Amino acid sequence: MKETRRMDRRAVVRTLVANRDDLLVIAGLGSSAYDLFAAGDHDGNFYLWGAMGSAAMMGLGLALAQPQKKVLVITGDGEQLMALGSFATIGVQRPPNLTLVVLDNGHFGETGMQESHTTAGIDLAGIAAASQFNWAETVSDEAALHGVVSRLATTGGPGFARILISAEPQERTMPTRDGVYLKNRVRQHLGFEV
Repeated sequence: MKETRRMDRRAVVRTLVANRDDLLVIAGLGSSAYDLFAAGDHDGNFYLWGAMGSAAMMGLGLALAQPQKKVLVITGDGEQLMALGSFATIGVQRPPNLTLVVLDNGHFGETGMQESHTTAGIDLAGIAAASQFNWAETVSDEAALHGVVSRLATTGGPGFARILISAEPQERTMPTRDGVYLKNRVRQHLGFEV
């Protein structure tokens, strides 16, 4: 039985970062980056370009380096499927300040909208739970999404949310692709000299 994916991804991302305070956010390439930028650019955002499969590990590194800050990774199902080993590494490191959110539309959106493995039943929340995340869930409605937002305000991680979203296309809103600028901006935001 196929799951129903109805939530609007852009609205989901807006909800996730609406009351972000000091939250640091890593966005996977493509749609995740477009949606985070559309929700409002911020010096604590890092848009990952050209490194598919790296978002979760970038988030882990940032969470370990900045243990006093909450870190949110927002990526897609296609990117996370390329990085299944990151679940185990995060589970071993157990950073309490890291939350990984996968926007799951059941497709490889950046390569032509082929159905992804999650459409065939691969359970990313189950993989996160088996990898010793403190909490892992699949979200398909607003009430559950607000539960994830509440968890972002605590340090009870590592946490994982697979959010079932519609595969409907959205207008692209493009943040800068200047990696040096993005890196330096986040470093300045954290108080480092650049």
